[in-house]
Amino acid sequence: MTTTTQNGSHSALAGIDSVAATTSDIALLIGRILLGWIFVRSGYGKIFDIPAVAATFPARGLPAFLAYISVPAEFFGGLALMFGFATRYATLVMVIFMLVATFSSHRYWDFTDAATRRAQDGNFYKNMAILGGIFFLFACGAGRLSLDTWLRRRN
Repeated sequence: MTTTTQNGSHSALAGIDSVAATTSDIALLIGRILLGWIFVRSGYGKIFDIPAVAATFPARGLPAFLAYISVPAEFFGGLALMFGFATRYATLVMVIFMLVATFSSHRYWDFTDAATRRAQDGNFYKNMAILGGIFFLFACGAGRLSLDTWLRRRN
């Protein structure tokens, strides 16, 4: 599968289209690494003490057993994104993870303290932006510089 780019809306804007076309694989690699790193960094500390993470879930309205699903999904899903492994499946897992995490942990509308509300508001919308990146990755695929492509070529 090859990544395609759309032409600019006007010929004056077309110059950047060739740059995008020639750099799309490296751009997808960099984007995957940056997007996946968020999850790997966050999940790394949790993966070694899932019971401690599970203890925090009931206060967020989640059953504790979900920590045993969410923590590995966060860490290994992030690695899958970074390496471009089973990318579209990994994006589906990460969409579910992000929606649950965002609506259980960053409910800014529940906070009355202005500073806390502002921090949670920022985290909520940061997560929405990350979801946007995940949707782009789902649509574009991992690109040529990925385990998905390497594995496909071996078949």
